[in-house]
Amino acid sequence: MSWGTELWDQYDNLALHTQKGIDFLDKYGNFVRDRCAIELEYASKLRRLVKNYQPKKKEEEDYEYTSWQAFRNVLKEIGDLAGQREIVAETLQAKVIHGISLLSKNLRDDRKKSLTEGAQLTHTLTNQIAALERAKRNYDKSYRDAEKSIENYQKADADLNLSRADVEKHKHNMTMKCQQSDDSKNEYANQLQKSNKLQQTHYETSLPEVFNRLQEIDEKRTKGLKEFIKSAADAESSVAPIIARCLEGIVKASESIDEKEDSLKVIERYKSGFTPPTDIPFEDLSKVDAESSNYSSQNNLGINNMTQKGTMGATKLKKRVGIFGIFGSNKNTLSTDGMKEDFSDLPPNQRRKKLMAKIQEIQQKITQETAAYDGLVKMKGVYEANTMLGDPTTVDAQLNESGSRLEKLKSELKKFKMYLDAANNAQMMQHSPQQHRNMYNGQRSSRHSNGSGENEDGEDNPDDAGSLSRSASEGSVAQAQNGLNINNNGSASPESGLGTSHTSLPGSGQGSANDNTHPEDMYYEAELLQPLGTCKALYPFDATSEGSIPMAEGEELQVIELDQGDGWTRVRRMCGASGWEEGFVPTSYIESTLYA
Repeated sequence: MSWGTELWDQYDNLALHTQKGIDFLDKYGNFVRDRCAIELEYASKLRRLVKNYQPKKKEEEDYEYTSWQAFRNVLKEIGDLAGQREIVAETLQAKVIHGISLLSKNLRDDRKKSLTEGAQLTHTLTNQIAALERAKRNYDKSYRDAEKSIENYQKADADLNLSRADVEKHKHNMTMKCQQSDDSKNEYANQLQKSNKLQQTHYETSLPEVFNRLQEIDEKRTKGLKEFIKSAADAESSVAPIIARCLEGIVKASESIDEKEDSLKVIERYKSGFTPPTDIPFEDLSKVDAESSNYSSQNNLGINNMTQKGTMGATKLKKRVGIFGIFGSNKNTLSTDGMKEDFSDLPPNQRRKKLMAKIQEIQQKITQETAAYDGLVKMKGVYEANTMLGDPTTVDAQLNESGSRLEKLKSELKKFKMYLDAANNAQMMQHSPQQHRNMYNGQRSSRHSNGSGENEDGEDNPDDAGSLSRSASEGSVAQAQNGLNINNNGSASPESGLGTSHTSLPGSGQGSANDNTHPEDMYYEAELLQPLGTCKALYPFDATSEGSIPMAEGEELQVIELDQGDGWTRVRRMCGASGWEEGFVPTSYIESTLYA
């Protein structure tokens, strides 16, 4: 079925229909364009929403909880969703909107050309019909004039009163009119033949070709609309798997929330490390002596410096002196946040956390500075090999500055490792079974074990933490002078000075500061070395940095220290008869499974 044969007389309707069809195509293009704007606006608002709810710097510590981490993962997935909406908008813009604009332009040009040709054909046929009508009117007039001239001639020939000349005149007029009638008849017949032929060609060949082209234009427009709608759906379905994975990631983030683990992290975060106060002894006023009076004053002073939560108050903590005297007075050892350099004014657990964070920060700076120093050395070597590239002496000043900064950072790292060793040893001694027994039996009456003392001038003396730190630090210094700390398998590990973190048990991943431990201390240390979970290597890793260990894909390891936010997790493996091997691996390279 074609328009040329079925709709031969519907030129105006076909012209109107094709115009409406192209207008409808443009309308769909406007619809897709508005949808793209909505998709982009939606993606932009999603990104703005994610940005507004990103963790602030002051909230970074809170994101160690699984619920906060899950929310951060949700924000990441929402950001990925926004990206997919942008991809949908870009695909619609590139494939659909651009294609519709191009197709609409081509269809309008083809339609205009076809309608112009159809108008010309119609005009030609109309002119031919008009010429036929004129020829017919001329023939009709000539025929009537000829009949009238014949009738006049017959009347004149029958009238005896007319002269021969008048009769000849009517005869001549009749002959002329008859000739004109014959000529008009021939012209009319000729125009009729031409009109019939043109009309036949017009309605059977020329105009059907125009209508068929219009039909092709309309079908092309309809087919194009079909493809564009399908392309729009394909643009949506192409990102559907990624969107589904984003939603799966959100579900996985929700499943990663562990209320028990968060509760334990609250304990790790706020645990001071102090032991609860012992029972207040009964003071028998009838048997007051110097020793009991001294103990009573010390005990009361200790109680007055306890907070309502049973921990040491900040006022008392800030009066403690440092270890060795190398920490000096508060005037010279305060950090930018108002704390002491060794964080001795914090509770034991919080102090260890701060020291480990400081050590990790210094180690990162050392890594960066070492890379910068190596780069300068290479640059100097290149300049020495080819002086056209630069002067080697210009690099010497930068090398000296970088070297001095590196030495300063190493000195700070060594110092803070000493602080951490002292804090760890003090923590272990304070929590040993023998120490708990002594505290339970109330045998802490001396100044070193009581935790507070006051001289005649009313000034505070160093408490037991300072004394324990002093005795423990002596062993740490001896170890530091001999080189790096020794881990469990006897190998030197630069990270062994990190001690433990707030996410691992105290003492895990490093040897004791005192090798001559008592059996009870050995039992306690063995309890500290329990792993936090296991992990599986997702990718192979070659140890290229100091303190890291290599691993093969699929290898099973034990997790002894969680990621502290620097992208590294501390693990260990069994090395046959040689013992355990510990080190750091990238967190993104492993899949961890923590114990409940």
